[in-house]
Amino acid sequence: MSKKDDGVNDRMCIVTRESGEADDLIRFVAGPDGNVVPDLKRQLPGRGCWVKAERAIVDKAVAKKLFARALKADAKAGPDLGVEVDRLLAAQLGGMMNMARKAGQFITGSSKVDQAVRALAALAVFHATDAAADGVRKIDQARKAASFLRDDETEIPSFKLFSEGELEGLLGQNAFIHAAALAGQAGEGVVKRAIMLEKYRGGDRLRAHGGAGQPNQ
Repeated sequence: MSKKDDGVNDRMCIVTRESGEADDLIRFVAGPDGNVVPDLKRQLPGRGCWVKAERAIVDKAVAKKLFARALKADAKAGPDLGVEVDRLLAAQLGGMMNMARKAGQFITGSSKVDQAVRALAALAVFHATDAAADGVRKIDQARKAASFLRDDETEIPSFKLFSEGELEGLLGQNAFIHAAALAGQAGEGVVKRAIMLEKYRGGDRLRAHGGAGQPNQ
């Protein structure tokens, strides 16, 4: 791995002081103008620091002015940094959805999704947050039925991360109400990025109580 990804053996959140895997943390660097910049791909040059990939933790790093000390520079983190990270994570997920769609690993439409789930071909399902409850319920029933056929009897994850309008802004004509990621590298990439965005928004805590992540307002 490149030296640009400094701290590779010591990825410690500057807020919680906990070490973790790269996928559980977000790297930040100071840009040429001195503003703190999220480095989601972990490729930007210069000294970097790490923050746990949760919106509340990023906001705390900004409030406590921890970036300047960690980056050893006069780095400025604006109050909207947490929002910017959310936007970038969402854009990254949207890009991967489009890539997976072109690879035949991301399908849309309730009937196709239902069939893929029941055939054990779906890795995860996605719904617009304002999707009709009946449509979501039918696919949930398919997830439940498919779980009995799986070796581990677990249900595949279900995500609600964007409204229909947000999906139109993110994906254009490829926006959907119901969708599913299918097996394959691109499909797995969609699920990986969806999990990260949901966790960033605190959705992992909602999921622990039987729900799915909702976008921050």
